[in-house]
Amino acid sequence: MNEKGLKQSKLIYWASGIVSICGLIFEVLFGALGSYILGDGVKQYTLTISLFLTGMGVGASISERVTKDLVVAFIWTEFLVAVVGGFSSFLMFGMTAFAPAGSDALFLYTVTFTIGALTGVELPVLIRKANDIGVELNKSTARVLFSDYAGGLVGGLLFAFYLRPEMGMVKTAFFVGVINLSVAVLVLFYFREEIKKFSFHLGSAIFIGILLISGLFFGEELAFSFEQKLYKDPILHMENTSYQKMVLTKDDEDTRLFLDGALQFSSTDEYRYHETLVHLPMAYKENVRDVLVLGGGDGIAVNELLKYEGLESITLVDLDPAVVDFAKENPHLRELNDGALDDPLVDIQHKDAFKYLKATDKRFDTVLIDLPDPNNESLNKLYTKEFYSLVRNHLRADGVMMAQATSPVFAPEVYWTINETVEATDMNTYNFHVDIPSFGNWGFVMASRKEVDIENVSIDVPTEFLNEEIVPALTVFGKDEDREILDSDGQVKNLEPNTLIHPNLIQKYEQAWKDY
Repeated sequence: MNEKGLKQSKLIYWASGIVSICGLIFEVLFGALGSYILGDGVKQYTLTISLFLTGMGVGASISERVTKDLVVAFIWTEFLVAVVGGFSSFLMFGMTAFAPAGSDALFLYTVTFTIGALTGVELPVLIRKANDIGVELNKSTARVLFSDYAGGLVGGLLFAFYLRPEMGMVKTAFFVGVINLSVAVLVLFYFREEIKKFSFHLGSAIFIGILLISGLFFGEELAFSFEQKLYKDPILHMENTSYQKMVLTKDDEDTRLFLDGALQFSSTDEYRYHETLVHLPMAYKENVRDVLVLGGGDGIAVNELLKYEGLESITLVDLDPAVVDFAKENPHLRELNDGALDDPLVDIQHKDAFKYLKATDKRFDTVLIDLPDPNNESLNKLYTKEFYSLVRNHLRADGVMMAQATSPVFAPEVYWTINETVEATDMNTYNFHVDIPSFGNWGFVMASRKEVDIENVSIDVPTEFLNEEIVPALTVFGKDEDREILDSDGQVKNLEPNTLIHPNLIQKYEQAWKDY
């Protein structure tokens, strides 16, 4: 092999590694898009990986038909990857905002399969071109595949630790598309002597480059306007944290916080939620000194706790430091939590709640579980028998736990499964629900190691909604909220506890909320 062939073969290996990085990034990007917009992360990542790999197989089969102009075939494959992949996130948000229901999922799955197929064309073409240059087949195959597999690791790390948190999903797609296009242009120039219609290919690359760079600089702003359609009120702040997408909206006096598209609170009625969450368990436990709050990074529950004298410590465990920092600094949230997160009694731990409970040996008088609904796998583990067992083990003998447990009206099977799961830890459970206009009817499960007389309640702190007279009404459930869930044959369902080994809550949650 001459010097020119050696340089070209090295370029092929580098090109295979780079396009592999891009392909892997697109694959996990599509999984993240599906998880964020369509929900059920495991389902979306499973479909993404399956469709992408199936597409690769189809693409590899198609590559057999490329019998000449291998370089041109590779270049145009990269052009297509750059355009389809680059505009994928941008168009996905547009579909979500304007297209009929279900079309966004169809679009995502089609794009995933298409990029997979194009990726499947890349490697066989590069291997054959390296072989044409003079590299032995076994070496060309091994080296291209090594570059491909090694590039996959780099792509995954880049997406998880830099691209998604720093650039977001729209910019990431355009940026990776630009990389694919750059590889195509580099190959175009290296092999220009054997390429016919060089000017045509170069002109096409320039045109695609203008589209992608325009998208890189302006696409996120347009996608923001698309996403605004998903929210009722104007967006004040949008941020991709290391763990989730945080959106704050405001209209007149109504401030709302969303995490991954799910409403966390509305300032117009949050007091109904937080007073029920905080003051009921505090009313049933005397001499509370140490309180643990799991979740609640907005600081509103902590602010309710600070109404009590005699507290010695409030430990707040919230995984995402960006949410806590935002709650400390944003004037709208700070007005709601009254700067509670800066109080010296508050110890903030940025840890996974499950891991925190496994690691600490501290016991608490009251544990408040103010976590998002179990709509994905990472949250599901915080609604399992194993998790509630850890909570029980960190309660003092006469301690009380209170957990938000979604709506017994919209998702009765989910609510009572959560109750069944807590009961499986040998704690006594007590059920409450309250009407919250922005959420609807919302349920809570209180639990204790020792039995509690729920008729003996005393609320001694200022509230806007909760009083001793209304508490008994919160324990009464209508027929459509009843614990006896009937199946299609009219038989009472046997609700099984949700566990790490046999998770059953996510599917129930997804099924219950699909029409709301």
